Amino acid sequence: MTSGNDIIPAARAVEGPARGGVPLDDSTTLWAAPGTGTTERWLRATLGAAHGLPLRPGPEEAHNGLRLLVDDTLEPEAYRLSVVADAGIEIRGGDPAGVFWGAQTLRQLLGPQAFRRAPVRPGTRCAVPHQIIEDGPRFRWRGLLLDVARHFMPKEGVLRHLDLMAAHKLNVLHFHLTDDQGWRIEIERHPRLTEVGSWRSRTKFGHRASPLWDDRPHGGFYTQDDIREIVAYAAERHITVVPEIDVPGHSQAAIAAYPELGNTDVVDTSALAVWDTWGINPNVLAPTDNTLRFYEEVFEEVLALFPSEFVHVGGDECPKEQWRGSPTAQARIRELGLADEDGLQAWFIGHFDAWLAARGRRLIGWDEILEGGLAEGAAVSSWRGYAGGIAAARAGHDVVMCPEQQVYLDHRQDGGADEPVPIGYVRSLEDVYRFEPVPPELTPEEAAHVLGTQANVWTEAMEDPARVDYQVFPRLAAFAEVAWSRLPAPERRDFAGFERRMEAHYERLDALGVAYRPPGGPKPWQKRPGVLGRPIEGAPPRR
Repeated sequence: MTSGNDIIPAARAVEGPARGGVPLDDSTTLWAAPGTGTTERWLRATLGAAHGLPLRPGPEEAHNGLRLLVDDTLEPEAYRLSVVADAGIEIRGGDPAGVFWGAQTLRQLLGPQAFRRAPVRPGTRCAVPHQIIEDGPRFRWRGLLLDVARHFMPKEGVLRHLDLMAAHKLNVLHFHLTDDQGWRIEIERHPRLTEVGSWRSRTKFGHRASPLWDDRPHGGFYTQDDIREIVAYAAERHITVVPEIDVPGHSQAAIAAYPELGNTDVVDTSALAVWDTWGINPNVLAPTDNTLRFYEEVFEEVLALFPSEFVHVGGDECPKEQWRGSPTAQARIRELGLADEDGLQAWFIGHFDAWLAARGRRLIGWDEILEGGLAEGAAVSSWRGYAGGIAAARAGHDVVMCPEQQVYLDHRQDGGADEPVPIGYVRSLEDVYRFEPVPPELTPEEAAHVLGTQANVWTEAMEDPARVDYQVFPRLAAFAEVAWSRLPAPERRDFAGFERRMEAHYERLDALGVAYRPPGGPKPWQKRPGVLGRPIEGAPPRR
C-alpha cells in the first residue's frame, strides 16, 4: 500500500501512516451522505471493479466501513481523508467535488491494482494504513486543452482522458473543437459544417516543412448526443468542459463548408477545402452581419450542450491581410469608426462577449483578444508567454496562465535525436515541475485575477492516441502538482522527491495503459525517425 506522502499531486498535510489500518474486503460497506452520489457511484464502478469488492450499503457507524459526507466547514474542493483502525475510512469534502478528490487520493493509497478494471489477484486482501490527510487545491482552474480539431480523437478517447484528468485532480477540459483542419461538433442548423468541414483529403505528416504526407482522408466529429455524453461523464467527475469555437481566424474548415463566411470580395472562397497542413491560415471570417448571425446560431446550439460558465472563442492568430484588401471590411471599419483592422477584430470579439453575457455566460479567448481593446468581463488565456496575462490581470480581467514556452505539451521532452517529431523548446519533466503560474511582478490584488493554469495539447504532430499519451505523460503529473499543490518557489521545489514519488506513479500509469515517455527515453515504437519537426534550441524566453 502507498502512504499519503507518496501521492501525486502532493497533499497539504499528512499525519501518519501508522501501524494498523482498515482492511478492504467483502465485508466493507459504503455509507454516502446526501451530496456525495457522484463519488459513491465512482467508488463502486472503479475501486469496486478493480478489487472485486461489492461495497454494499451499510450504516454510518460501521467499523469496517467507508463513509462519505460533505462538511461545509472545509473550503470548496478541499477534503479530509481519515483512515482509523476500528473506525473505518471517512472522506469529508468541503463540497461534492472535495469528496471526489478525496476518493482519488484513496485510490492512490491502494496501490496500482486500484487503477485496473478487474482484479488481477482475486481474493487478495488489501488494507489502508492508518493516516489522516488534509488537502485542497491552490487554483480553481486546473485545466487541460485537448485539440481534437487537428487530429480527431474518437469519443472513447475523450472519455479516457477525462478519467486520466480526474486521477490527477484536474477539473477543466478545454475542448478545442474547430480549426482550419476540421470542424468536430454537429450543428443541426448548419449540417455542412460536419458534412464538409469535418474531414480533409490528406494530412501533413510532421511539421509543415516536412515533405511527408499521409494520403488517407482524415476526419470525424461528435454528434450532439456524443457531446451530451462527454459533458455528463465529465460532470460525474467534477470536470467542467469549456468548448472552443474559433473566430475570426482558424476558420477555413467552416469557410470550406459555407463559402459566404469568408472574404468573398478578396478570394474565391468556393475553391477552398478543409486545410491539410499546419501553420497560420490567411483565410479568416468576413466581418459581416451574415457571419455574426451564422455564428450566433452556432453558439446557440453550443450553449444548449455545454453548461460551462466560460465559452472560448479563440481570437488568436488572425491575419489581417484579407481585411486590408476587402472593400467590405474597410467599409465596416469606417461605419464603426474604428482605427484599423485590430479594432475590427476587437469589435468582432466584443460582439460575442456581449452576446454571451446577455445569456449568462462569460467569454474567454487567447491573449490576442487584448489587441484593440478587451471587452469588460472577458477573460484571457495567456499563451504567448506571461505578458498577455500580466496585462490582462492589471486591467482587471481574469486570466488562465498557459504560456507556450512552459506548458505546451506538444513541445519536446528532451534534446535527444530520438524524440518523435521534435517541436519547440525542450520542456522536461523537471521544467514543467518548476513552472510557476503566477508572475511575481503581480500585486496580490492583480494575482487574484489568475483563475489558474492549463497545459495545452496541440495535436498537429500527434497522429494517433499513443502519440498523445507520449507527449502528455508523465509531464501532466508534474503539471497537476503545480496546479493543485501549494509548492514553494520554483528553485526550492523538491524535484528529487517528486521523482521518487513518480516511481510509484509510473506503476499507476502502467495499470491505466498510458503509453507515457519512459524516464530513459522513447521505446523503439515511440520514435518517428525521419519525420521533420521544428526544434528550437536554448532556454525559452521568460516573457
